[in-house]
Amino acid sequence: MNRDRLVRMALACLVGLIMAAVIAWMTIRHDQRQAGGVATNVAPASIGGPFTLTTHDGRVVTDQDFAGKFKLVFFGYTFCPDICPTELQTIAQAMDLMGDSGADVQPLFITIDPERDTAPVLADYVKLFHPSIIGLTGTAEQIAAVAKAYRVYYARSQGEPDPTQYLMDHSTFAYLLAPDGSFVTVFAKGSTPEQMVDAINAYRSRGR
Repeated sequence: MNRDRLVRMALACLVGLIMAAVIAWMTIRHDQRQAGGVATNVAPASIGGPFTLTTHDGRVVTDQDFAGKFKLVFFGYTFCPDICPTELQTIAQAMDLMGDSGADVQPLFITIDPERDTAPVLADYVKLFHPSIIGLTGTAEQIAAVAKAYRVYYARSQGEPDPTQYLMDHSTFAYLLAPDGSFVTVFAKGSTPEQMVDAINAYRSRGR
């Protein structure tokens, strides 16, 4: 592993740790306001927002196409050697645990490598994990915009011997958004399917 790769990995980890700390603090503050009966229209973290992307079966969609459903969103790429398959398998297991009650949950896999991850490539990839997962791609500009909305870090690794076999450094959070599009919580790498299900059920139980 070359020095540039190590530096990029360290930067990705640092960005991830800072983001996790900020989200945790803002979520706690949000919960404290609610517990104290203080009404607020400010989301616990400014994560998510409008997007226009293309599904793995070639349909152009926006965030509004998923309105009314929880959205479980993960950013990655199909050439990812380990983290992406592991996290998508966790999401797939969460969907299996929910069974029929997961009908209002839409898992989304958004590529951060649109150059290689065309719709047909995504179609072959997501079917390996769960039939409910929708793969999303787009232009480089569209991907940059949605990644910015979700505070996602990504960068192409430099110095690979074969320019077609490059890796991507990226943050590794899965994001849960409520049916109204508001941010609920974030799951760090290594979260369990049970934790994802518990978070969704806890939100449901609050009657929002």
